Amino acid sequence: MSSEDENNTFANDTASPEDAPKPARKRAVKKKVAKKAAKKAIKKAAKKVARKKTVAGEAKVPEQSDMFAAEGLPAASPSPAVAAPKAEARADRDFVPSEVPSGSARASAVVWSSDDPEPAAESQAVAKSEESAPKEESPREARQDDGKPRDTRSRDGKPQGRRNEPSGGQRNQRRERGGERNERGGERGGERNERGGERPGRNGKFKNKGGHAGGHQPKKGKGRWANKKKHAREEDSPIELGDLLHFELFEEFDGILKLAEEMRSGIGPGLDFNRIYDVGLPELRAEVAAAEAELPHAPNRDQLLNILIAKAGEAKVQISSIGIFEPLEDDAGGLLVYERDNYRIKALSAYVPQAFVERYGLQRGHIVKAQLHPQRENESCPFVVCIQQVMDRDPETLSEIVPFTEGIPYYPLERILMESGTESKSENLSMRVVDCLTPVGFGQRGLIVAPPRTGKTVLMQGMANAVQKNYPDAHLIILLIDERPEEVTDFRRQVTGEVISSTFDESAESHVHAAEMVIEKARRMVEVGKDVVILLDSITRLARAYNTTMPNSGKILSGGVEASALQKPKRFFGSARNIEGGGSLTIIATALVETGSKMDEVIFEEFKGTGNMELHLDRGLSDKRIFPALSMDKSGTRKEELLYHPDEMLKIYSLRRAMKGLPSIDAMEMLIQRIKKTNTNAEFLMSVSR
Repeated sequence: MSSEDENNTFANDTASPEDAPKPARKRAVKKKVAKKAAKKAIKKAAKKVARKKTVAGEAKVPEQSDMFAAEGLPAASPSPAVAAPKAEARADRDFVPSEVPSGSARASAVVWSSDDPEPAAESQAVAKSEESAPKEESPREARQDDGKPRDTRSRDGKPQGRRNEPSGGQRNQRRERGGERNERGGERGGERNERGGERPGRNGKFKNKGGHAGGHQPKKGKGRWANKKKHAREEDSPIELGDLLHFELFEEFDGILKLAEEMRSGIGPGLDFNRIYDVGLPELRAEVAAAEAELPHAPNRDQLLNILIAKAGEAKVQISSIGIFEPLEDDAGGLLVYERDNYRIKALSAYVPQAFVERYGLQRGHIVKAQLHPQRENESCPFVVCIQQVMDRDPETLSEIVPFTEGIPYYPLERILMESGTESKSENLSMRVVDCLTPVGFGQRGLIVAPPRTGKTVLMQGMANAVQKNYPDAHLIILLIDERPEEVTDFRRQVTGEVISSTFDESAESHVHAAEMVIEKARRMVEVGKDVVILLDSITRLARAYNTTMPNSGKILSGGVEASALQKPKRFFGSARNIEGGGSLTIIATALVETGSKMDEVIFEEFKGTGNMELHLDRGLSDKRIFPALSMDKSGTRKEELLYHPDEMLKIYSLRRAMKGLPSIDAMEMLIQRIKKTNTNAEFLMSVSR
């Protein structure tokens, strides 16, 4: 039955059953009559209540009120129970269903006989207290009190009562208690939201001033408990730029240069920021003590550095620094990041005004030598007031450099000899085998295909040491992505080159940022004609990091690889090239196979044909503890005739033909034994013809 039918049935129940008309038109007329009767009943009830109030007011004792007023005391309230109005109240209390004004008063409107005066007085007092107090009606009561006369009968004509229904006072008390609980809960949730808004964003580079951290808006109401977060300990304080982005001095280039001249007008040696930034905490404390500066209680590293910078600023001596340029978004200038921090943005990363970026055309990865100004109040970083050199040249000549993408790439023509007279015979043995089977040249794009525990780390350390010893002019960068921290420490102790790392306990964004800063720096160095060698371990983990940071497009390859996730790792690996008439970028990266992961296999297949040199490590050789565990059949270099000497190439070809009929493990074991008997590769190749 619909709600309209129910209303019609209820309206018909109020009239006599035999007079109820059946057509809809007559039912509507009957409804209007019922409404008019209900309004008359409500007016009649209101007049009775007003008459009772006037009778109660006339029963006051004037002498008593005048006596209290004369003495300066408040007049006593009139007693609600007076003998005269009791009888009238009892006489008028005939039970009429339409007199009940609302659902809350209906529970206390009980018919008492005229012989029992006490309940009438009590009910009158309760009715007065309820009428004088402001009432809040619930939605259910508001629906019931719609101006219609209430019928206490059921549809079959029998009277019905409410079972176990609380009185109006009890319901009001419950609503008040519920409101207090909601207010207390709302205050607690608001305090938590305020505390959460003061914390810096976890994934943001800068401290978020105003609003909520990381753009997260706290929930309200029932979800207020979802805003309760544990405050993680911040290992590194975020950078605070303060008013540097809107500093009026940066709008005029000449004003910045005048400030730079003023800051180096003092007498005394300048401060090398890179030197103090790289030293340890004990050395920093000693330098601060030597400068006779006040030490705060339990100072950290940043506070000690700030003290030394402030001392140099007070003496007006030059503060010089060399860093890698990292641009900010929305043309807001940039920052100088440092190798010690793996090119991450820290609290002391120097701010570069947009005026310098526009004047010199600074790009990401440029090596900038600049003069710094000490940090001001509400700022954590110094700022650049003068750029002295960019890529070891005058910054005014940057526009003459040919961009990296406009250079002409070609196959490697100059060979990188891995053989070196090192004291470690095993390391030199591995490099001699690499020279024979897979020669490497400047501009090579090589893959080391390595199953787990086959000696790829030791092989890369040998390559790094050989490049540094044989070619000191080449710039070597070892990039370790998603590796163990102890391996990073081992590389830094074994290799004297530049080691940039992002270990497995750091985020994918950290992996991506480190790789992008390294490749941009290498590109800028190649543009000015330098030879750069990057050893990457591993490109598989780098591709995984890019896959994690890519937004979901719905196009998923086998193994869970996003369709566009491998585009940027390919750009990284494809940057390796030999530029005609310029520098070269050599990248030798490891690719993980046989890990049991379908994603790793897909990544290797994507990079399989992109390199021009592949060096495969054999698990069978490593299980027999035969190192280097190179697979002779699968390893090789494209266009190797451009790297070999003609006589050397003939010897290598005859060696490969002789080893072709043997099993891979036996052939490699025989080759290693014959190489061990000689001191150099030239001596070994001369013995091949015999």
